[in-house]
Amino acid sequence: MSDRKRSTALALASALAGSAVLLAAPAARAAVVDVAYDCKTPIGDKSAVSPIDIKAVKDGDAYKLTMSFQKGVSSSPIELGKGAMSPSAVVLVGGAEKVSVPVSGPPNPEAAPADTPIKITDLSGTYTPKKSGKVTFTAGVLTIKAMGTTTTCTPGNNPGPSLELDVTAPGGGGAQSGGDTTEGTLPQTGPNDSALALGTLGGTVLLSGAAGVLWLTRRGQRARS
Repeated sequence: MSDRKRSTALALASALAGSAVLLAAPAARAAVVDVAYDCKTPIGDKSAVSPIDIKAVKDGDAYKLTMSFQKGVSSSPIELGKGAMSPSAVVLVGGAEKVSVPVSGPPNPEAAPADTPIKITDLSGTYTPKKSGKVTFTAGVLTIKAMGTTTTCTPGNNPGPSLELDVTAPGGGGAQSGGDTTEGTLPQTGPNDSALALGTLGGTVLLSGAAGVLWLTRRGQRARS
């Protein structure tokens, strides 16, 4: 095999190996978690279970969080008109750092009948990490305000995280000592497909390989001249 062909083969093999490593990177772990809420309402204590889903999408230096409820967790003895109920909650961040992120959502888009579980709109908020590393996102206290009253619902079953991923703090803040050091995950979930990021990184590897081919080829030509 000529020096030129050998150089090309080595560069391509290196590029493919780099791409294989990138493709093997694990995705962020997400799960729909059943949260048993104990609610303090104006008409007494209530309880209900709702599956909770939390998503995070990288947005500049921050992460946009979306908390979704698959079932209603409280009801009203009277009908609530359109826009009468405003929900908010707290997402608990654990792992590399421990903080609480407030999330809120729009009022109910349509009337809620009496004695019927109230559908909670998606709640959203912004999390800006102070530490880089693996973090978890878990449902915290839910607050429902309606017609001058406040209902507070607290998770009573110590639910597990709905989402776990690696985050990067602005300026590359180091991981907190004593934090989780298990294998990392991609710092993005939701509608932005991580395959795009992998494709970009893979393209960088392939371009580097091409540059290596040119350099090795020119070096071989100089050696033969």
